Amino acid sequence: MANNKNGSVDPKPLPSTLYTEEYFLTACEGFEEFTASEGAHLSRRLNDAFKVAEVEPGMTVLDVGCGRGEILRHCMALGIEAYGMDYAEVATRMTRDVIQAEIDARGADDPKVVAGACRSDAKKLPFPSKYFDRVLMFDVVEHLHPWELHEAMLEVGRVLKDDGMFIIHTAPNKAYDQYAYPIVRMVRTLMGQGANYPKDPRAITPVNQHVHVNEQDLWSMDRALEAAGFKGNVWLDSPPQNRQENFMMAGLRKLAFDVPPFRWFFEREVFAVAKKAT
Repeated sequence: MANNKNGSVDPKPLPSTLYTEEYFLTACEGFEEFTASEGAHLSRRLNDAFKVAEVEPGMTVLDVGCGRGEILRHCMALGIEAYGMDYAEVATRMTRDVIQAEIDARGADDPKVVAGACRSDAKKLPFPSKYFDRVLMFDVVEHLHPWELHEAMLEVGRVLKDDGMFIIHTAPNKAYDQYAYPIVRMVRTLMGQGANYPKDPRAITPVNQHVHVNEQDLWSMDRALEAAGFKGNVWLDSPPQNRQENFMMAGLRKLAFDVPPFRWFFEREVFAVAKKAT
């Protein structure tokens, strides 16, 4: 650990060994779609985040924390020059396997196939300055301590073109876990469903208790971007619920997810699109 400018001690980065192949194939969101399609199809969450990026052929894209590599395969299928990096050795290997699968599918001599992956630290990106049109950081923020996130964002600002866009997706919304989840748990317990709602919401996916160190809400995400020299739009959203419920529960759900200020606490996911501040 190292002392920061306030004299306190910064926590050490999480060990990369926490991110195993088992983690990526059984716990990391989107694993079902990845396993079924070998990375050719994106999960609902990744697809929603990728749409926000408005990526087009001819662009250069960097996926920070590329995980299994399906974002890169998706870029390659669209004819987009894409690179990924990840802190975990197993993620780098998995991503390279996915890149090779797309090359095999399209043909090694296809001029549209330009992609690569490396193992690196998000705080020291091994790429030239002002190279990328888009930098993606999907489901990475929550794994970086605040000091790490700040340094990583500074690096994103370095490698991003002046007119480029930085796109973030992170979950869960910290305000949901702190304020809304206890209410949801109480209601579900009264309905006889308490066994599905542990006291700690992260225990729903137990590994998150060990790897989530910096969950965000609407306001903290905005502050983090501003502190790193970005100006952007931060908003909340939630996965489709698709629940069959009575009139009263449906009304309460609409109130919670559609009406401020309730939605600020009940929405599950945090999105951001930012540009370098001028």
